Amino acid sequence: MELCVVTHPLVDHKLTVLRNKHTEQPVFRRLVEELVTLLAYEATRGVRITETRIETPVTATTGVKLAQPAPLVVPILRAGLGMLDGMLRLMPTAEVGFLGMIRDEETLQPVTYAERLPKDLSGRQCYVLDPMLATGGSLGGAVQYLVDRGADDITCICLLAAPEGIEKLNRLLADLDVPCTLVVAAVDERLNEHGYIVPGLGDAGDRLYGLAD
Repeated sequence: MELCVVTHPLVDHKLTVLRNKHTEQPVFRRLVEELVTLLAYEATRGVRITETRIETPVTATTGVKLAQPAPLVVPILRAGLGMLDGMLRLMPTAEVGFLGMIRDEETLQPVTYAERLPKDLSGRQCYVLDPMLATGGSLGGAVQYLVDRGADDITCICLLAAPEGIEKLNRLLADLDVPCTLVVAAVDERLNEHGYIVPGLGDAGDRLYGLAD
């Protein structure tokens, strides 16, 4: 797996505000969108393109367009939804699928509770959105799910990652013959005893949408 940590002053600034526990929910949501757009710029460097002929006001020329089948953006519900607009702002012609996964807080293992994806993903580039790569369970499960349906190139975009999650994702991908890239704003220190990233930013889903009891 290729790891890309995006280093940019604006990324660092926005991430610092996100980490602050006093940042209000509307500001948090907006900053997540803005930060994802910055990360998506790096994450889409390998997006597939084809040549196309166009007419400018002056003459004919050759340019490029996104190749078919269109890239598929897959936010992991629910927190990944907060990243979707930021991704689509940069790549509005992408298609969107949804995958609902939740972490069992006792076993820390992923549980799939919903999906809305094409049955056949053969030849598709997929971009998975999940704010936090903590234990690696949810993101790893999502990658496996997409590979099982035929996806042949996967890029995961996360705001933060823990070393433990990166290690687990690497172990999973070692058994899969599919190229995968992980794009993050930062790799944090560790996980605590509850499986939360330290220093982290708390529960991204709760900070985006409120508590889910």
